[in-house]
Amino acid sequence: MRTTLMAIGFSTLASIAMAGEMHHVAIHVDQNDPQVMNLALNNAQNVAAYYKSIGDEVTIEVVTYGPGLNMLIPGKSPVADRISVMSLELDNISFAACGNTHAKMSEKAGKDIPLMSEAKMVQSGVVRLIELQEDGYAYVRP
Repeated sequence: MRTTLMAIGFSTLASIAMAGEMHHVAIHVDQNDPQVMNLALNNAQNVAAYYKSIGDEVTIEVVTYGPGLNMLIPGKSPVADRISVMSLELDNISFAACGNTHAKMSEKAGKDIPLMSEAKMVQSGVVRLIELQEDGYAYVRP
């Protein structure tokens, strides 16, 4: 039985080794600037394509806060269509919206500001970036 367990263990390790390395990238957007938003999305697409081409995997999280939250607001986002397409094409990308910024924007507007369906709310964009870096994510700020 022990030999069987060792064989299963070695088989699993061999499968993991053959799958390539796993990478993690956090991309920071805090500006309401279409060029910055497009650059962030270009970075994400290029990183995903590169790692795919060498047989590695990558997880990408785009974290927005402050004026950058407009990236994830329908009707305000100059990159909404790109985000929708990328979310369908890349299963390894996610978009985080700062809850602190969202609350302030909603309060100022006097109503709840909707977010794109691709966005997930986090309590704080800055804290999310800290957590991702503590978890080994590379940090990119376009």
